[in-house]
Amino acid sequence: MPARGDHDARREDVSEAVWRVLAAHGFSGLTLRAVAAEMGASTGLVTHYFPNKKALVRYAVRLADDRTQARARREPERPGLAALRAALLDVLPLTRDAVTMNRMWVGFWGAALADPALHKGEAERYANWRARLRPHVVEAQRRGELDAAADPDDLVAIAASCTHGLVVQVLFDPENFPPERQISLLDSFLDGLPGGA
Repeated sequence: MPARGDHDARREDVSEAVWRVLAAHGFSGLTLRAVAAEMGASTGLVTHYFPNKKALVRYAVRLADDRTQARARREPERPGLAALRAALLDVLPLTRDAVTMNRMWVGFWGAALADPALHKGEAERYANWRARLRPHVVEAQRRGELDAAADPDDLVAIAASCTHGLVVQVLFDPENFPPERQISLLDSFLDGLPGGA
């Protein structure tokens, strides 16, 4: 029987192969065979860890979520609107790694819409994202940077929607949405919010 360290090292190899397949082909290209080919191993080795594609996809979502949460984030210049801006910039595909991460998540949406368990998890991820944005909006309202009479949940939903809408445009038309334009469009959006400066 292999030593525990060997098992853990092999699982890490499998995890890295899953990530490389996701980065290159998205969720639609994530199969047991593709992961095995990426490792230069047999499909049997991969099925030792994932008995079927559903188990593989669920693992890949956890892996992607862990990597999303662990990524470096911008330090805002100050609380309020600047902190909201920094949090939204962290989502945009401004770097190669951010493009890969966004391609992977957008590619996952189809699977999440078709599978109730994945759907629930994705809905929770969106709720958590909005919950992380909300304190920035509330602080911006308190500081007079956004309209204090506006519903903060509405402002958060609008900001999240605009940002992810821009992500989709960038992924489909990267030539027309270089990083500088993405930042400029986000800043124009923030300036146009009720009370935005």
